[in-house]
Amino acid sequence: MPRMLDVSQDVRAEIGDDEADRLLVGDDTPGSYDCTSCRTPGDSDQERTSTVLFIGDETAVLAFAHATCIPSQVVKVAEDQLQGAVRSITGSEQKNTEGRMPEQAVLGITSGLVLIEDDVRPALVVEPTGPVARPGTDGSGGDEFLQLLLEQGFHPTPGLNELPAVLPGWSVLLAVGQLHAVLQPGPGGGNPVAWWQAHQPLQVTDGWRAAVNKSQTVLVFAAPAGTIGQQPREDLLRDALEKAAVNGVLVAASMPLAGT
Repeated sequence: MPRMLDVSQDVRAEIGDDEADRLLVGDDTPGSYDCTSCRTPGDSDQERTSTVLFIGDETAVLAFAHATCIPSQVVKVAEDQLQGAVRSITGSEQKNTEGRMPEQAVLGITSGLVLIEDDVRPALVVEPTGPVARPGTDGSGGDEFLQLLLEQGFHPTPGLNELPAVLPGWSVLLAVGQLHAVLQPGPGGGNPVAWWQAHQPLQVTDGWRAAVNKSQTVLVFAAPAGTIGQQPREDLLRDALEKAAVNGVLVAASMPLAGT
C-alpha cells in the first residue's frame, strides 16, 4: 500500500529517482516513526509524512517528519551534529566509525505556561535527544549538558517557586507570533548568534503569546535527555519540571523577548 509520503525535488536529486520511487511505494519507508522535528510518533500509513535528508561532510541520513511540522527538505549539518541526528532517529547510542561517542545531540524544545509567583509565565523547555559531550572530547566524561549550561550562566533550579535570574546577552526570538530561535551572545561580544534555531518557525498557542507579550520575558528550563519528555498537558509538564528540580537535574534562566 503506498505511503502518504512527500519527497521534495531536492531530496530526490540527492537520493536518486530509484530510491525515491521505492520510498513512495512503501518499500523502504517505515509505517511508524518518531518525527524528527517534534519527536512524537507518526504513521505514514495514516498521515502525510515528509522525508528529511540530513547531509554531513561524509554521510547522509534519511529521516521522517509529520508534514504539518516541516516540509520535505535537505538539511546540511556538521558531521558531529549528524551523529546526534542519527542517535535521535534510531534511538541508538552506538559509537561512530572512529570509536567516539557523537559530540552533540539534537536539542528538542517545547513551549508551555508555568504558574510562578501567582502569575502565568511563558516557558520553553529544552531537552536534548541524547547525552551531550563536551566539544572536542570523546564522550567518556558522560553527559555534560547541564554542566555546559551552568558554565554559560544558567542557574540550578531547586523548585518552581521563584523566577530564574536573567541570563545577560541571551534572548528568545519571536517573529509574527512564531518561535524562531534562542539567541546567545556572539563571539567577542559581537552580534547574537543562534544557540537553538527552528528548521521552520514553530507555532505557539494564543495563551503563550499573550503571556509573553505581557511579560516580555521567557523562562527557559533545561534538563538532560529523558528527564521531561513530551507532556500532553501543562499540569503534567509542571509535574515533570518539579520532579527534575527535586532531583537536581534542572537549570533555568529568564530571557528577554526579541521580536514580536
